Amino acid sequence: MVEIIKEKKHLKRRKIKSLFLKLLVWLSGILTVGILLYILIFILARGIPNINMQFLFGEYNSDSLSAFSPVVTTLEMIVISLVIAAPIGVFCAIYLAEYAKRGNKAVKVIRLAVDTLAGIPSIVYGLFGMIFFVNILGFRASVLSGICTVSIMILPVIISSSEEAIKSVPDMYREGSLGLGATRLRTVFRIVLPTAMPGILSGVILAIGRIVGETAALIFTSGTNILENPTLDLFASQRTLAIHMYMLASEGLPHSKDMAFATGAILIIIVFLVNYMATKFAGKLGRLNDVK
Repeated sequence: MVEIIKEKKHLKRRKIKSLFLKLLVWLSGILTVGILLYILIFILARGIPNINMQFLFGEYNSDSLSAFSPVVTTLEMIVISLVIAAPIGVFCAIYLAEYAKRGNKAVKVIRLAVDTLAGIPSIVYGLFGMIFFVNILGFRASVLSGICTVSIMILPVIISSSEEAIKSVPDMYREGSLGLGATRLRTVFRIVLPTAMPGILSGVILAIGRIVGETAALIFTSGTNILENPTLDLFASQRTLAIHMYMLASEGLPHSKDMAFATGAILIIIVFLVNYMATKFAGKLGRLNDVK
């Protein structure tokens, strides 16, 4: 009888702890979502009313403070940086996950380099880019210097996410392909990579978020200049949307802060659209792999 009473008390304590932990998890989730919604509503509510056709597509002047040139520069930086960094990051992840032997010293060095690059502050990247790309290589303060710097910054994100995605592919896929006579290289590119593509795209999405939101490194490398009309000249010094928002917020013009909120709203919309399209694309790839 005494043991039964003790068991009931023990079960009661476990239920109380379980309910407390469950409540804590729910509160943490609600708090996280609430903070996100507050930030989004605060910026969008103050920014969207200030967005108009002149601000989006007009020439930059003291009256309109148009963001057309920064939008073009931001999209240019996203595309070219990913073209440079994504293949390098994915191929490095393929080597680490598929070809490198356990305990290999080269693997340890690569992992140390990736972890170190991931932990370096962006301002340090900016100083490195200013010294190496701007001064030593002679790119000057330009979009190209910013692209090279940002490409190095996003490598750790792409490598880590791609490696984890490749490792998550079941071994039976590889064994089945190799058993049918396919080479190791063909197995990786025809079986493993398509299956791991949704996870790789997740890393690309995170990389895009870092490119779009970067300011410190780009101030030192791409500069803070803004042109009346956008140009695709890689050697021109142009600001991105994040720098444009920072510069507007620090200027003393009467409507510059309103335009800064408008720029922030555009940034949020661009990030949302990119994430949405990438998620949809990853979902389609996943369904295609399931059908195969």
